[in-house]
Amino acid sequence: MRKFQSGILILILFCYPYVYFSMYQDFDNRSMLGYLFMIIVTSLLAFFSKRSNNLFFLVLGNILSAIISYIYISDMAGNDRWEGYFKPLAPNDLLILNSLLNLIPQFFAIWIARDSKNKEQQ
Repeated sequence: MRKFQSGILILILFCYPYVYFSMYQDFDNRSMLGYLFMIIVTSLLAFFSKRSNNLFFLVLGNILSAIISYIYISDMAGNDRWEGYFKPLAPNDLLILNSLLNLIPQFFAIWIARDSKNKEQQ
């Protein structure tokens, strides 16, 4: 039961639109800190997801985060400044690229969690 509860917590934390938040911070404040926030938080969630054997919730959370980000980005579609800011990519294309690139630090976090778990068992 505790595994399921921690999985639901991970899923809830993943439902935040990290990619949209990062892109919006870049657009509005010209700050890359949103991307750093996204990388750190999602990597920590991936680490704890692997430690608690909740990889299903990690995958589902990444998908839900991308969908929620897509909804928010679609709402900004009428803003010409928003559309032109992320050239040469469209905002939706950048969403896909950021979502895929964000998986790389998550894989590293999973790898670190797996190694630390193996060391504890030995």
